[in-house]
Amino acid sequence: MTESDLDALFEAAAAVRGRAHAPYSGFAVGAALLDEVGRIHAGCNVENAAYPVGTCAEAGAIAAMIAAGGREIRAILVLADSPDPVTPCGACRQRIREFAGPGTPILSGGPEAVRARYTLDQLLPASFGPEHLVHGA
Repeated sequence: MTESDLDALFEAAAAVRGRAHAPYSGFAVGAALLDEVGRIHAGCNVENAAYPVGTCAEAGAIAAMIAAGGREIRAILVLADSPDPVTPCGACRQRIREFAGPGTPILSGGPEAVRARYTLDQLLPASFGPEHLVHGA
């Protein structure tokens, strides 16, 4: 991932975070990911009065990638305003795992910059993935 890729991820996540629908928690999140051909896909959290029916920003970005024909996450940035770095929830870590390898960068950003860098394997060690399923047996 290049510095320009990181800048593009940050810009996309910041823009979509501003459109988050978070009237209940007040915690707006934006996520942007880089796919296998260099396209950026973004998503924001969308809360629902019937908690916890809402959608995480990472899930929205992954859905946008799939809808656009992408199939592999090369890097993902999660952007929120919190005193500590915000990482994907457990369900989103598994969603990311479906389309990413163990070394895929997962970046946590605040409004001003990237605050922490992880790999998928650091956030979801010894994970279950598509390769565990036996097809055609």
